[in-house]
Amino acid sequence: MPKAKNYKRTLIACYLGFITQSIAANFAPLLFLTFHKAYGIPLGQIALISIVFYITQLTVDVIGAKYADRIGYRVCAVLSEVTSFIGLAGLAILPEIFPSPFTGIIISVVIYAIGSGLIEVLASPIVEACPFGNKESVMSLLHSFYCWGSVGVILLSTLFFAVFGVENWKILACLWSLIPMINILNFAVCPIEKLVEDGKSMPIKKLLITPMFILGIVLMVCAGASEMSMAQWASAFVESALGLPKAAGDLAGPCLFAATMGISRVIFGKFGHKLDLNNYMLGSGILCLVCYLVSALAHLPLLCLAGCIFCGFSVGIMWPGTISILSKRLPLGGTAMFALLAMAGDLGGAFGPGVVGIAAQNNNDSLQSGLLVGSIFPAVLIISVIFIKAKTAKRA
Repeated sequence: MPKAKNYKRTLIACYLGFITQSIAANFAPLLFLTFHKAYGIPLGQIALISIVFYITQLTVDVIGAKYADRIGYRVCAVLSEVTSFIGLAGLAILPEIFPSPFTGIIISVVIYAIGSGLIEVLASPIVEACPFGNKESVMSLLHSFYCWGSVGVILLSTLFFAVFGVENWKILACLWSLIPMINILNFAVCPIEKLVEDGKSMPIKKLLITPMFILGIVLMVCAGASEMSMAQWASAFVESALGLPKAAGDLAGPCLFAATMGISRVIFGKFGHKLDLNNYMLGSGILCLVCYLVSALAHLPLLCLAGCIFCGFSVGIMWPGTISILSKRLPLGGTAMFALLAMAGDLGGAFGPGVVGIAAQNNNDSLQSGLLVGSIFPAVLIISVIFIKAKTAKRA
């Protein structure tokens, strides 16, 4: 009698994959001032680190949409952890090897951004292909690990710097690289099923003219924009509301935002079988718009802080929720569907904060004015959810 497959190991591998992604996204930004002081890198160049990271991740999303199925999930998943390990460890080594430390940093960022992009494309379809019950809840819980990873990276890195000194950041980079190194083995041996049989997945051209998929793309763009536009300014709200110094605000703001986003995903992960996903997303969208308006229009710093914190909760369900809805409605969407949805979310996260920043600059550097303009993202998000809800009800 064949041994039963251990899909829990598959789930753990994907959990650790998302934690690795959160390390890739959050660790280097904690070191921006350290890079500036230790290597004499101008702040203008340091700003390119995040841009290079997200452009690389977007590029991998696009490539993954076309080639991940051909290469195979297992090969790509192992590659994601190998590149994440090499990139994070390289962050401690390459700046010392190259004549320009900045070159070494950028090469490391590109390498681990490839891993980050791959796991973003692969984790959801890998879990979706597993024979779990109530996949909507499983998907929401899966995506919560990115949030908890972000909180852990920020808090544990801060604790490390406080105890051992920020000058020992290279040791911490090597320690963080152990997580993807360990996860290489998980992805190498865990059971991985095909989401769609070979040759039966929808062509990308057909996906792009499918109304439900188009709605999903719009929703993901707005979800990414709503999330990152507020998250980028979270530290500013903490500074103004609590009078904390900038360094503390940079840490506490993103932590609070990520924690509430994770709580939202865990709630649906635990109680999703009792909740209607469409209604949960609609309620979350309305809460998101309220949070933006409160943050933009309130005169009390504590209200602005509350708007920021609960915005994290409100956007939590949007990414995994959209994936779950489209997986059910378009079961032959295949890996390309997941990759394009990830790309849409990243695209919104890339340009959303810029829209808010430009609007603020054009209104006497008023961040609240920028967020008022940014409220268009949750507004469109609500409309998209209403249309998806209507289409789902019509089909039922």
